[in-house]
Amino acid sequence: MQAVADAAGPDAGWCWATQAADALVAMQRLVAEAVTAARDAVDAGALAEQVHRYRSAVQIGITQTAARSDAVMRKHHALARRLRDREDDYLRFTRDWRIPPDNNGSERDIRMIKLRQKISGCLRTLAGARQFCAIRSYLSTAAKHGLHFFETLVMLAEGRPWLPAVH
Repeated sequence: MQAVADAAGPDAGWCWATQAADALVAMQRLVAEAVTAARDAVDAGALAEQVHRYRSAVQIGITQTAARSDAVMRKHHALARRLRDREDDYLRFTRDWRIPPDNNGSERDIRMIKLRQKISGCLRTLAGARQFCAIRSYLSTAAKHGLHFFETLVMLAEGRPWLPAVH
């Protein structure tokens, strides 16, 4: 979604990207409304309309950037092709509501690593980076299961690590 938003930004001038972004946001809204109303699925007609808007926008994007005359146009052409070729992945959140419509959680986890590396100069060795990532991953998973960081670390230090349930 971020790449689409960047291409649709005020300085970008790509109306196809704005149309694609608007369709994605509308689909997010349809899912949120369906979840709030405790329905089993998104309104099929409304979803079909937004998917049509999305596909039209992507096709326009592929056509408008086909020349690939500069680096920006090549980047936007690759984005439009990716949106077309991986449509099922990009729109999966409309069918499986367990999947978030964005990857903000994953980006947050990566950002923490980059921030730590930049500020403290740590993670100078691959072993140190791996240890840090293992701890962050463990704590992130525990937090997603409703556990607090400190309690999870105490349990780990006491030799009784928390393990997620296997489904």
